[in-house]
Amino acid sequence: MGLHNGPPLAGALALAGGSLWFSGCEAVAREAGPEGPRELARAQIAPGEAVAWAAAFGAEAAEQAQRQLAALSAPRADYAGLSLARPRLMGILNVTPDSFSDGGDRFDAGRAIADSLAMAEAGADILDVGGESTRPGAANVDSAEEVRRVVPVVRALAEAGALVSVDTRHAPVMAAALEAGARIVNDVTALTGDPDSLSLAAQAGAHVVLMHMQGEPQTMQANPVYADAPLDIHDYLAGRVAACVAAGIAPERIAIDPGIGFGKTLDHNLRVLDRLAVLHGIGCPLLVGVSRKGFIAKVRPGIPPKARLPGSLAAALAAQARGAQILRVHDVAESAQALAIWRAVEAAGTP
Repeated sequence: MGLHNGPPLAGALALAGGSLWFSGCEAVAREAGPEGPRELARAQIAPGEAVAWAAAFGAEAAEQAQRQLAALSAPRADYAGLSLARPRLMGILNVTPDSFSDGGDRFDAGRAIADSLAMAEAGADILDVGGESTRPGAANVDSAEEVRRVVPVVRALAEAGALVSVDTRHAPVMAAALEAGARIVNDVTALTGDPDSLSLAAQAGAHVVLMHMQGEPQTMQANPVYADAPLDIHDYLAGRVAACVAAGIAPERIAIDPGIGFGKTLDHNLRVLDRLAVLHGIGCPLLVGVSRKGFIAKVRPGIPPKARLPGSLAAALAAQARGAQILRVHDVAESAQALAIWRAVEAAGTP
């Protein structure tokens, strides 16, 4: 899919109803096979040709192409009260002793609350509070300990008027955080890690972020394999969105995250970032987290996590240029500045 700013060509469509538009797309037909999806055909075509191209593979394929085209171009509804007409920032707040980048920095609740409020002042639209590290090889944390870590911080931030997300895969932690004032559940397992998570989020009326992860944190980087990483992730997330809607979570309450670094090699991560736009075909807001992640140090070896700001900004802007509506970041002020410049340049090219 070729994405562009400025006045569209004839036949072009706006990506997710925003300022990016596309006049061409890559169509792929796949079918299920005994060892995973099998590709049948691939073609570069204009959006207006997609339904007819898909019809060669049956009426169901044509209907799916029609739905995906509509979802690719439809404006996104507000998410948790935030308009997505401009990119939003989710500030990362790890109240953990062992997170890959900042473990221990904000383990004290008072420090965590003060730093979070500073993030909001610097431009964070959402504050994402997590009490368990999900870095590769991380150990599990007891839910009671996770609640002890996150609830005082969530409550203080909610009382201060912040929009708070809880980063957890455990239903008891979700319940306690929502009771304390969180409005978003950000789950690396896409609400599959705890049998009670899906029904709890639905009954609570929470907004959710569904992330893709291949495997478990302890083993996810051992040998991740995909038929086609961007398409496999699309299909997984589309399935999870359908499951959430069936459970009673309204579509406008759902955002999706491709899970950069979670069960993916360097090549997988780069291909997924390059082809993020395909995920807009699901019809949900797209959240992307690339901040300080290990793939940056694989492109430029030897860079420790806290020295990865330039790479983080470059990857975040690449995601933004492919239509990501929410960026999950450690360095809020720097990210806000980079986005402001990106938007100013974009606006300069619009009549």
